[in-house]
Amino acid sequence: MEWTEEAVATLKRLWAEGGSARAIGETLGGISRNAVIGKAHRLGLSNKTKPAVEEPAPKIVDTGSLTERMCRWPIGHPGEPGFRFCGDARVPSRPYCADHCALAYRGKAEAA
Repeated sequence: MEWTEEAVATLKRLWAEGGSARAIGETLGGISRNAVIGKAHRLGLSNKTKPAVEEPAPKIVDTGSLTERMCRWPIGHPGEPGFRFCGDARVPSRPYCADHCALAYRGKAEAA
């Protein structure tokens, strides 16, 4: 397929509007999805922006809702507002999740 200036302009416009490669190909007259993706990549359009994802609010896991399968890493200071526990899935045989185990335990080489 030969990419005309008009086809490239249409591709750029539809790509910026968030159109799928398949839909753009159909609009351009039956061009394959892969051809559209390839041309978009060569034009530097391949990095579509994704909508921003909001960080979830920290979960409040207090002693009353803490289960044996939850990470017991304390966040904050006991008795102060907002004190909670991590609550993520803990590593078997450890009281903490993988991230907090990395903080809490050091190997023999690190202890020196």
